[in-house]
Amino acid sequence: MNTPTRLPENRQPTIRVLPMPADTNAAGDVFGGWLMSQVDIAGSIEAHRYVQARVVTIAVQEFLFLSPVFIGDLVSLYTEIVHVGNTSLRVRIEGYAQRQRGSEETHKVTEAQITYVAIDENRRPCTIKPVMNKA
Repeated sequence: MNTPTRLPENRQPTIRVLPMPADTNAAGDVFGGWLMSQVDIAGSIEAHRYVQARVVTIAVQEFLFLSPVFIGDLVSLYTEIVHVGNTSLRVRIEGYAQRQRGSEETHKVTEAQITYVAIDENRRPCTIKPVMNKA
C-alpha cells in the first residue's frame, strides 16, 4: 500500500465516483475491472472534450494499481492530454481515493495512459482538427 497523499491542488477531477457493494469481488475488495472502467470513462471524457467528436479506446499503454479501493471511498479521477496525433490522442489519468468519503486520508490508487481515436459518423478514424484554447 502506498502512503497517504493529498488530492492535486488547483485542478478539478474529470469525474468522482463511489464504489458500491455490487462492485466487489468474492473477497469483498473492489474489482480492478471496476476501477479500469471508471478510468476509461474519465479518459474518454477528456479526449472527447479535446476532439469535439466521438472517440473510442484503442490502446492502454500503462495501467498501474497502486493501492486498493474500498466501498465508501470517494474516487477522484484527474486527466490530462499528453500527446495528440493525426487521428489519436493519449490521455494520462490519475486516481485518488478519499477514505470514508471525504476524510483527510487520501491515497493515490491508480495511474494510466490510454490512447483514444477520433471517429466520424461512419465509425472511421478522422483527423483531429487543431483548435486554439482547448481547456
